[in-house]
Amino acid sequence: MPLSKNLGELKRSNWSEAANRTIKDELRENLIRKLKNNEVLFPGIVGYDDSVIPEIISAILSRHNIIFLGLRGQAKSRIMRQMIDLLDEWIPAVAGCEINDHPTRPLCRQCRETIEQLGDDTPVRFIHRSARFVEKLSTPDVTIADMIGDVDPIKAARTGLQLSDELTIHYGLVPRANRCIFAINELPDLAGKVQVGLFNVLQEGDIQIKGYPIRLKLDIMMLFSANPEDYTARGKIITPLKDRIGSEIHTHYPATIEEAIQITKQEAWTDRGSKSPVVPLFVREIVEEVAFQARKDKRIDKKSGVSQRLPITCLENVVSNAERRAILNEENPVARVTDVFQALPSITGKIELEYEGELRGAEQVSRDIIRCAIGQTFMKYFGPAEELGEIIQWFENGGTLRVKHTACVSDCLADFQRVPTLAQKVSLLGLDGHGEKELLVAGCEFILEGLCAQKKISRSEDKGFYTAMKKTQEQIFQGYDRAKKHYN
Repeated sequence: MPLSKNLGELKRSNWSEAANRTIKDELRENLIRKLKNNEVLFPGIVGYDDSVIPEIISAILSRHNIIFLGLRGQAKSRIMRQMIDLLDEWIPAVAGCEINDHPTRPLCRQCRETIEQLGDDTPVRFIHRSARFVEKLSTPDVTIADMIGDVDPIKAARTGLQLSDELTIHYGLVPRANRCIFAINELPDLAGKVQVGLFNVLQEGDIQIKGYPIRLKLDIMMLFSANPEDYTARGKIITPLKDRIGSEIHTHYPATIEEAIQITKQEAWTDRGSKSPVVPLFVREIVEEVAFQARKDKRIDKKSGVSQRLPITCLENVVSNAERRAILNEENPVARVTDVFQALPSITGKIELEYEGELRGAEQVSRDIIRCAIGQTFMKYFGPAEELGEIIQWFENGGTLRVKHTACVSDCLADFQRVPTLAQKVSLLGLDGHGEKELLVAGCEFILEGLCAQKKISRSEDKGFYTAMKKTQEQIFQGYDRAKKHYN
């Protein structure tokens, strides 16, 4: 449909049919259409189909303003930004208007005077839905003037108008978001007096500037996000403001490893071109399990949470470590379990430690969590390791194995083949992909790391993989006799 150039053309077109429709009605009608057509509402949002998304649908159908409560890294901001997909592609507005006035129902005095003077010749512009999302990150220094507006004395002096005149107003972010979605992130960080300034916007939909009798009936969809645990740490959401927000929706972390893998796969940068490293499934599972284990660890602050960004950045580091090793050794890049340990810099900065964790240190706590994640993933494939008895026996008989992180595939294979049945047990992992030797090495290393996590064998930087030799019955009796003579 051709876009109208002036008010006359707009009146004669179908655009005028939506003249009295508010943005909340617009969102509601487009949502209903998408639901009828079975369209995906929030692409890329995983794990919320049975929890968060139904609540969002109900809130939009109810024409509510919404607040999203959840710990960091739970896609709150992403959901809010995707709300623009529920808007019309184009909407008409008076050309040159700062608050996006509709040509057939203008709010500001300047637009009303322009329409009175020009009539059907009033110029019209069209706003794309991508420009109808206004986002503000709350900080303590945000003022009422920033959000709502203020009188501009310079504008008054230039025009010769009184300060109380409506034409001297400098509009803040809220009125400039008229007929738009306005999102405020980290709401508790907003000063209490500024939150009070939003009362009328949420309840009556209007604003008042500097106490002058200038009231604008704005048309806004308000969205907020907050961490529920931040109310006492950095600020709080004042109760009257929460009372005016229609729906409170709680977000959450992925409920299963499979959902977490899907999120990380779509968000992490792992495609490195033609030589993009292969990441075995068990490595991906370990990376996700790190976040799951961290969220349960008593040494990590539960109120802070463990963001889903942790496995995303961790996997990117894992891929980069595999890429570096492949470049040095001129081989196919395949991620190994040891690459997860090398990715510590992407983990330590994303966990907030309790007192007990501070005593141990972020790096050691992270290593412990990685070890737990390896053990949990190992159990999925091998259970209690009963089928790996020959491998364990080899170490108990004095075998040791030290494999460097940067070792090439041929050296690793030569070492791993010294351990009976180790290479054969890799078949239980169901590996499939390019670089069979590299995958075999990755599988062997995973088995050894898993046995270490289950405390079947040990590992140190000096010795590598090893275990203490079992004492024979004769050695036990000899030790008993020596102890008996000593005490006698």
